[in-house]
Amino acid sequence: MEFILNSIYIFFGLTLLVIGGEFLVRASVALSFRLNLSKMVIGLTVVSFATSAPELLVSINAALDGFSDLSLGNVIGSNIANIGLVLGITAIISTLHTDKDFLRFNWPVMMLLSVMLYFILKSGGIISRTEGFGLTAFLIIYLWMLIKKAKRQQKTKEHTQGINEEIDEKLGEASAVKIIIWLLIGGFSLWGGSELLVKGAVDIAILLGVSERVIAITMVAIGTSVPELAASVIAAIKKEKAISLGNLIGSNIFNIASVLGITAIIQPITMKSQQILTNDIFWMLGFAFILIPLTFLPKSYTLSRYKGIILFLGYASFTATAFL
Repeated sequence: MEFILNSIYIFFGLTLLVIGGEFLVRASVALSFRLNLSKMVIGLTVVSFATSAPELLVSINAALDGFSDLSLGNVIGSNIANIGLVLGITAIISTLHTDKDFLRFNWPVMMLLSVMLYFILKSGGIISRTEGFGLTAFLIIYLWMLIKKAKRQQKTKEHTQGINEEIDEKLGEASAVKIIIWLLIGGFSLWGGSELLVKGAVDIAILLGVSERVIAITMVAIGTSVPELAASVIAAIKKEKAISLGNLIGSNIFNIASVLGITAIIQPITMKSQQILTNDIFWMLGFAFILIPLTFLPKSYTLSRYKGIILFLGYASFTATAFL
């Protein structure tokens, strides 16, 4: 009975996170239009922050409640799920094409942040407030470089076209009252969803006799990656170009720099389980690294169906070994 009740908590928690994220994106974009920000800047910054809100709320809530492994596991697990599960399934449905920007900019930034996280945790098993500020500062520099690059490329309509297609111009006509209502719905749903998800996940971990870390890197991580999975699968079925490898890489960068950075500023994150450092983070680094050979072999800048199967099977292996 307890298991069923906690499963219901998790289900409703995830549902509220998806609803909250959607309303927060709407409100953020509408507010950005009223502030006269360009669609490009909105796409690269506002939407990226808003779509990372579920992970951020869950991580902050877990850290404040003393479940820091849930914070770390959520981010590390989400980064693995974004590549292994989301990218894998998307590539199986429809072949993805990458560009040179992926190799020159997005992938190196993601790898650098992933390696930085490993050394931060290895140095003392804690992400301090100072390190949280450092990660957040890294994100600001990354965003500045991203906007600068996008402005240069806008003249030739490269890369920014997909961003512009994702931004609904009608949101610019939303009234101030509507924006406030969307913000309230989004904020309340994210808070309530994170409360239910953390409670349900911790209680199920206790009932199953597994650590909060295992639940975090599997169930919670998949749950907070549901918006990316849904958006990517729908786009792949419709054969839209807007969803790209760069979008998912960007999500991984935001997860480490903004989610862990901001959470650590509010409440330093202490690593409780050594397996995060000896196992989970190596899976995250492995999934990040394998994108390079997969992108170039045998056909360059293409992620075909069989490469998607490799990523998905890798993710299935990771999930299976997490419970062993």
